[in-house]
Amino acid sequence: MEKTKCLIIGSGPAGFTAAIYAARADLSPIMYEGLQPGGQLTTTTEVDNFPGYPDGIDGPTMMEDLKKQASRFGTDVRWGMITEVDTTNRPFRVKADDGKEIEAETIIIATGATAKYLGLESEERFKGGGVSACATCDGFFYKGKDVAVIGGGDTAAEEATYLANMCNKVYLVHRRDELRASKAMQKRVFNTPNIEVLWNHEVKEIVGVEEGFNKALNGVILVNNKTNEENKIDVEGYFVALGHTPNTELFNDKLNMDETGYLITGPDSTATSIPGVFAAGDVQDKIFRQAITAAGTGCMAALESERFLGEQI
Repeated sequence: MEKTKCLIIGSGPAGFTAAIYAARADLSPIMYEGLQPGGQLTTTTEVDNFPGYPDGIDGPTMMEDLKKQASRFGTDVRWGMITEVDTTNRPFRVKADDGKEIEAETIIIATGATAKYLGLESEERFKGGGVSACATCDGFFYKGKDVAVIGGGDTAAEEATYLANMCNKVYLVHRRDELRASKAMQKRVFNTPNIEVLWNHEVKEIVGVEEGFNKALNGVILVNNKTNEENKIDVEGYFVALGHTPNTELFNDKLNMDETGYLITGPDSTATSIPGVFAAGDVQDKIFRQAITAAGTGCMAALESERFLGEQI
């Protein structure tokens, strides 16, 4: 059985930043990248708001840069998934899908969260070509253009009003005849002149131009679920605002979570309910969900892991 001072489960900005700090602290971390190596940013074509890239960078390249930096300091980066975790005793015992068993003195969880989409084939096809699940991340690219936001809760209302500050027009597409968002958020939507709410509409298909790897959506076909009438709205951006699902199934009944499955960490800390287990990034952050905030908590988790190990001596 392998032994490590620090096991990092998941990659992305949180996991790789944790790996960089842990490796530089001589913790010789082992990282399992997970089902989506690099995390959600690998589905983003352009990242413009991460410090240090004045000309912007595409998501996959940025994740490769972070991976190289983590490896440079000695992180053992492995492709694969952790399938079992036993947190009842330290060192913690885990199993990976490659059959290896590892004893870890500390664990940093950076498994992230998965954006909820409608599940349309065309939606998947135009990811990175106009389809996004983060207005804060990608809204800048649609300055002065028409866009659609899908959803009816607080997230959808917040993203619609955010986009309205920079876009020409925002269509808020909702399948019901009233929003689920709070009254305060609804008021903001209704008082924003360039937001048009399309009630009782569902997305049938996303359309656009596809030339090899270059894809650019130019419209969304909607269906009125009251009349069954179809109509197309001409938009260049499509923002899904249906929420996220934290990737925490592995830790059910092992760590404290909130009602939606996000791991609960201590105030000003990444410590979970089990001493020696830390959580960083979107797996514990349902408010900001940015690459830079994920990286920040990755740094915190590594520093706290180092401090925790020092206290055990």
